[in-house]
Amino acid sequence: DDASADPAVREVLTRHAAEEERINVAWRPENGHISRASNAALEMASGEFAALLDHDDLLTEDALFWLADAIKTHPQAGLLYSDEDKIDEAGRRFGPYCKSEWNPFLFLGHNLITHLGCYRTALVRELGGFRIGYEGAQDYDLAARMAERLAPADIVHIPRILYHWRVIPGSTAGGPGEKSYALAASEK
Repeated sequence: DDASADPAVREVLTRHAAEEERINVAWRPENGHISRASNAALEMASGEFAALLDHDDLLTEDALFWLADAIKTHPQAGLLYSDEDKIDEAGRRFGPYCKSEWNPFLFLGHNLITHLGCYRTALVRELGGFRIGYEGAQDYDLAARMAERLAPADIVHIPRILYHWRVIPGSTAGGPGEKSYALAASEK
């Protein structure tokens, strides 16, 4: 919890942590935005891989199966990513993004990884986690730094839609202009 002012957030997180021992919650004393909050989560992570999921988005029912399958098939992988689509407030899916295999030139033009991105935890930590000052493009920055360290064969595309990016007012899922700071961070 990144110092949410909404008491319902604390109630929900406390309840879920009590119901499921694998859920760990950290209570940040002040809002630090996404990079600091993500680094706090990274400190608690115990798995070999960390997958990024926005709080209001959805994974497919079989997303973790296909991630595990790709890791088993490519045990050297350091970064895995899937196809994605968008979902509106009524639950209608649209805008599928069927991505290419790893393409460093395409990646330089936009964040090819985005959702569902899965990162080898040890390498994320070695790189210093999410950098402050890149909020809104913190995952793009992290993927770029990882791509510099990985062989192309260690960046694995899973050709399946595993992630539904929720489109709500103010979300960058609706367009990059929704959060101008995200575009500035991606250019940085």
